Amino acid sequence: MITVIAGKYRLQDPNQKNNCGSYKALPGLIKLFSLGILFFTSCENDIEKVNLLKAKKKLPIETAKTVEIIYSDSALMKAKLQTRVLEHYTGKPPYVEMPLGVRMFFYDGDEKVNSTLTSKYARVLQYPDNNIMEARKDVVVVNEKNETLNTEHLTWNQKEEKIVSDAFVKITTKDEIIMGDGLESNQNFTKYKIKKIRGTINLKQ
Repeated sequence: MITVIAGKYRLQDPNQKNNCGSYKALPGLIKLFSLGILFFTSCENDIEKVNLLKAKKKLPIETAKTVEIIYSDSALMKAKLQTRVLEHYTGKPPYVEMPLGVRMFFYDGDEKVNSTLTSKYARVLQYPDNNIMEARKDVVVVNEKNETLNTEHLTWNQKEEKIVSDAFVKITTKDEIIMGDGLESNQNFTKYKIKKIRGTINLKQ
């Protein structure tokens, strides 16, 4: 492209000719052409970098849509996970990613829902051997008393049936709002402890 543009706009001195019988290019053209080569080389390098980054981008080996996973113990349903997209990646460690988030239901001994968990992103590392799920982005847990936990990050341990967060948390109950950093709770969100309380707002009138 640079060659075509340079040829179209070439400036000539009619009193000077080169050995081939054509007019010599003026110094300005030489500078323009040199800059053009540098620009073209730079563009090529940038394109190569973009293509290299695209090639390195990891793609899932499996993708599934509208997925429902049942977690059970001794034929008793403990939890149910629903997601619109599930992607399985290899590597060290392998993992499963749910880029559009999850909706989870936790059950009591009578297989009745007693808490829910939703988030806009989730993943499970070292799938399928790891029983720990990480939830991020607008994570909300609600128990049977309608008490609500809001945070941006937490982990759910299936084996221990625990929810843990090291991020900022806000718990809203009928009587108060409690804010703090870090939390440990059972998965039913009926027994919980905030690691460091920042403040409390009384909702009673």
